[in-house]
Amino acid sequence: MATLEIRDLHVTVETDGAPREILRGVDLTVRAGETHAIMGPNGSGKSTLAYSIAGHPKYTVTGGTVTLDGEDVLAMSVDARARAGIFLAMQYPVEVPGVSVSNFLRTSVTAIRGEAPKLRNWIKEMRTAMDALSMDPAFAERNVNEGFSGGEKKRHEILQMELLRPKIAVLDETDSGLDIDALKVVSEGVNRVAATGEVGTLLITHYTRILRYIRPDFVHVFVDGRIVAEGGAELADQLEAQGYDVYVKAAASA
Repeated sequence: MATLEIRDLHVTVETDGAPREILRGVDLTVRAGETHAIMGPNGSGKSTLAYSIAGHPKYTVTGGTVTLDGEDVLAMSVDARARAGIFLAMQYPVEVPGVSVSNFLRTSVTAIRGEAPKLRNWIKEMRTAMDALSMDPAFAERNVNEGFSGGEKKRHEILQMELLRPKIAVLDETDSGLDIDALKVVSEGVNRVAATGEVGTLLITHYTRILRYIRPDFVHVFVDGRIVAEGGAELADQLEAQGYDVYVKAAASA
């Protein structure tokens, strides 16, 4: 069973020529088969956590540890983290002109599996996954994210997750910019992967609407770079009714 362990994680980012601490001691454990929701107001450090796990060079880890099955994630290069089984669905996926979706996905799958899938089998596998996400087969020949709508970008992120089957999937505001139909399709894709019991999911959001379709096992409230409250799915329902103000005020007075 894959396990991601984060212990006393501190992270800074360069702002106006000086380091500013964003994460101030985060402790979190995500196991295969579990879905964790990280919720909190804008600017609380949720995305910083996601990009620090993935190894974005903008963020500097100044303390703490991140391990995957006991291996030091922070000592790995970005590509080594991906091969080890860490997947990041970005809030703002980047365009990759000149690289088709099909080639991008097959190259990624080859890196993860250690060998290239046979072309006939690959086409069938890819089209089956695309069909489950209500994606036109012609989508495979388009350049990665070039000219994609917000919904297409997010479906492509979940398509990657379905084909790569990581150990830990970090989804950074996957619901951002989605209409209700796209949100349902994307959520169904996340649930299909989670249902295998082989993937641990860390879902980062500040809205509760995606949690109507993806029911988390655990909810963690982020304020000012720390987890200030934890609970089950009922905590998300409480946040829907009460908002974050009580937690923000408590953190400010601490």
